[in-house]
This record gives sequence, C-alpha cells and structure tokens, in this order.
Amino acid sequence: MIRMVLPPLLALGAVATMTAAARTATPGLPERLDDYLTTTAKLTAEERGRLVAGEPVTRLLDADETKEVAVFGAVWVAAPMRRYVDLVENIEKFERGGGFKLTRRISPAPRAADFAEMRMTDEDVTDLRSCSVGSCKVKFDEKALARFQTQIDWSAPDHKAAVESLMRQLALEYVTGYVEGGDERLAVYRDKQRPTFVAREFRQMIDEAPELTGYLPLLRQYLLEYPKTTVGVSNSFLYWQETQFGLRPTVRISHLVIREGQDETVVASKMLYANHYFWTGLELRVLLPDPSRGSGFWFVTIYRGRADGLSGFTGRVVRGRVRSEVQKSALMGLKATKRILEGGQR
Repeated sequence: MIRMVLPPLLALGAVATMTAAARTATPGLPERLDDYLTTTAKLTAEERGRLVAGEPVTRLLDADETKEVAVFGAVWVAAPMRRYVDLVENIEKFERGGGFKLTRRISPAPRAADFAEMRMTDEDVTDLRSCSVGSCKVKFDEKALARFQTQIDWSAPDHKAAVESLMRQLALEYVTGYVEGGDERLAVYRDKQRPTFVAREFRQMIDEAPELTGYLPLLRQYLLEYPKTTVGVSNSFLYWQETQFGLRPTVRISHLVIREGQDETVVASKMLYANHYFWTGLELRVLLPDPSRGSGFWFVTIYRGRADGLSGFTGRVVRGRVRSEVQKSALMGLKATKRILEGGQR
C-alpha cells in the first residue's frame, strides 16, 4: 500500500481537517462500537475519521507479544447483513482465491472423503522424515509424529502418497475427537521443554479477550463448552483450508459458528489445528446495524492467534513479520468483503 508522506505540521493540519469534515458530514457510531473503539481498539481521531468516512481501518490490539497476535478491523458495508451470512455458509465458494488456496466444508459426521484433497508440500514431507519430538517444523502431537516414523516406509518411492494418506487419517481422527469431546481432545504439542496444550492456550486467550468476556459472554460459553452446549447458536460447522501465510502454505482446521440476533450477527471462526505457525486462533466478525446511517451494517473483525517462535531475540524479528502479515490480511479481507457484498456478487 502506498502512502503519501507530508511534513509533520501539514500532516497534522490535514488530519484535523479530514476528521472534522468526516464527523460533521456523516453520522456517528453505535454506542457499543464506540465504547469498544475507545476502551479496547483505542483508535486515534484520524482513524475514527476515516472509519466514519467509509474507509476500512485496522489496528493492532494489546496482547502478550511473546505468544499472541491480535488485530482489529472495521468498515461500513452498504448491504443486508443476511447477505454475508448466506455467503459464509457457502464457505467453499466464499473463501477462495488470494490467500485461500482451497477451502472444504466438513460433514456433520466427519468422513474420510471430506479430506480427500488435503495435500502436503514436498518440503513438509522432507521435514517429517527427520522430525522428532521437540524438533519439527511441521506441527503434530507426539503420538502423530510417532505414527509417521513407524507407519511410513521412507525408502519407498511412493512415500509421499503414504505420508499424505496418514495426514488425512489424522485429520479425520482429530475432528472426530473434537466433535465428540470438544477442547479436551485438542492437540498437545511438545515443541519446547514444556508441553503446549491447545485447549489451555485457547481458554487463556479468550479469558483475556474483552470482546468475549465483556461483550459476548454466551458465545464465549459455547466456544469453551462445545459440544455440551448449543446456547444461542444459529448454525455451526467445521471446515479445513490450505492457505498461503508466511513462507509456507498452511493447512488449518476450524470450527465456524453463526449467531444471528435482532441487534447483531456474530460469526466466529475457532482454529483447531494448523500445521505451521499457530497453536490456536479465533476470528470474530460482528455485524452491527446502524439505522442512523441507513441500510447496511458495520462489519467488525477481531483476530487473536497464539503461536510459538515469537519470544526471545529471534522472535522479535518473526513477531514483526507475523503482526504485519496478519494486519495486511485483515485489511485485504475488509476490502474484499465490502466489495463483494456491495457488488452483490462473488
């Protein structure tokens, strides 16, 4: 993205003029959104002005930088809220192109055919060949790594096909376990000296997220207690994707939840597994009507993800790249969503 650089005094004057014009020419913001922007997102006056003027705005949120990345984004969308729900329910078509290389919805009772197109890069196959617990570039728990070492004939010419077949089997077992037992069945990674429990990281992450503790307590309950509760949820399903993030294509499995209400619609995507970078993550998309502004809604996204490799000296460099990539992806997502919904086509 190209930005015009102005001398400091001229820039301040331009920002003040733009912000004043935006606030006098357009309505304000709904009370709940305004409160969040003030207390949590902490938007500047210039950012508020651009948001009210109809531009997409993103901002990094406060989080433990040694293991978490958090990004806020918002834009006004002049389209019915239901149009977005219709699109996201057809996620295979909606999330494709750009960073989404492939998206597939998983059956309510997961089956092997749901993962038939899941593939592994040559680089990942090579890494798995020499992987050991505590030293592996591909994320699998201890039991899964043991199966790659004992069940694969690495000297066979078709060993890549065997590796991919085992990966698909592991994915099926993983989502079946989650559907039956919820977070208790999520992975435990042993990348470092101490084990990383995905369920524990997810709970800590959302316990510290004001979006759920202060604004969406029922959704928080559902995300933590699934499948024991279905309170306040309109629809939910699992899906997997191959995405381009960072230096390697990443396979991830997520649980998407939709809750439609009179005052707002919430779509939450809970990351259950990723074979690179992240332990877990949660993307919230909140759709807020604003009658004072006319037909349409505020589209608000909040992404929080926890990953290894963000601490220490080397982690500072990695952290900057990850934060930049996540924020860039958030901005691209806002622009694409606005364009698709207002254009009425994919």
